[in-house]
Amino acid sequence: MNESTPVKSSFFRKYCAVNLVLRILCGLSAGVLLGIFLPGNRGFSIPGALFVGALKGIAPVLVFALVCGSLASARNNLDKRFGFVLFLYLTSTFLAAAVAVVGSFLFPQHLQLAGAAQSAAVPSDVGEVLLRLLTNLVVNPFAALAEANYIGILFWAVLGGFACRRILDDRAKEMLVAFSDVLSKIVRWIIEFAPFGIFGLAYSAVAENGLGVFKTYGCLLALLVGCMLTTALVVNPFLVWLSLRRNPYPLVFRCLQKSGMTAFFTRSSAANIPVNMALCEELGLDRDVYSVSIPLGATVNMNGAAVTITVMALAAAQTAGIAVSLPTAFILSVLATLAACGASGVAGGSLLLIPMACSLFGISPETAMQVVGVGFIIGVVQDSFETMINSSGDVLFAATAEYRVRR
Repeated sequence: MNESTPVKSSFFRKYCAVNLVLRILCGLSAGVLLGIFLPGNRGFSIPGALFVGALKGIAPVLVFALVCGSLASARNNLDKRFGFVLFLYLTSTFLAAAVAVVGSFLFPQHLQLAGAAQSAAVPSDVGEVLLRLLTNLVVNPFAALAEANYIGILFWAVLGGFACRRILDDRAKEMLVAFSDVLSKIVRWIIEFAPFGIFGLAYSAVAENGLGVFKTYGCLLALLVGCMLTTALVVNPFLVWLSLRRNPYPLVFRCLQKSGMTAFFTRSSAANIPVNMALCEELGLDRDVYSVSIPLGATVNMNGAAVTITVMALAAAQTAGIAVSLPTAFILSVLATLAACGASGVAGGSLLLIPMACSLFGISPETAMQVVGVGFIIGVVQDSFETMINSSGDVLFAATAEYRVRR
């Protein structure tokens, strides 16, 4: 038994020494091929469910510990960087909605809305979205952890962090930080097994939906993905360049590679928080800042969600023959920004906010829910790209704010 332990340890070290992206690509390729040729084997999907479940399970506790610990021991230079990160989050989300408006005007979409309406509880206006946000702030902290309510987790973690800062001595604060380090180490172990998780997720997506999802509503998908990629590859880099006055693309591509790839398959900004935390540490960022800004970004930095809400609402208006003026389009961009900030951090969270945006054009709830139904049809692809853009942007702007201060 003792003789085999070094062998196992050596095998794991060799496995970890292989580039993670290469390992993920191998898992992705194997999952797609098996999904095409052996679609009936449910066992292949188990690694994907375990991987996402592990990330979702550890993420709420990790976020609470990191935010609370970092605020308890934070230095006084947190505010300037944190404020700039928040500014970048909101600005990029608004600009993403504006890109979606331009794209929808250039390539108008007409939907087939004869299907049955989707049954779901959706917010009726911006006021209801804001009310939900405020209500989620003050839920029971244990319920927030159990239900992965990140708005509530952030609120109680911030209060707990400032309380610990006032009450605990230095040794107790160090123990709090050490606990978050333990959780971060667990997350790193989980991420090392991401290739197996990606394999299972890719297999499930292809086996359950086939490749036909790329054909149905292909033009709508192309518009959504095109607007998201424009945001990720043009708008966001431009904001980074304005902030740093240097070539932004090395940082952009690194964030897309390390964060966006796992987010694409987990389809959950919340589940990708541990991945982003690890990337921020790899980039050498200050944990006092990113341990707060990354969880916040999973809630308010919703570029992809803003694109989805805007494109789908304008597609509904164009299908109904409603003329949309530029002032109305501007209002829609603001509305989509606010709505996107209220989108859930789980897969498909933005789709249920489409009816609220449709209400701006007087579109009936029944018709709007049919648009949501279309969203669920293309959701496998749409939500994957949406989460990729959202989550990679969290790290991108956290790093931008850090590097701006260091200049």
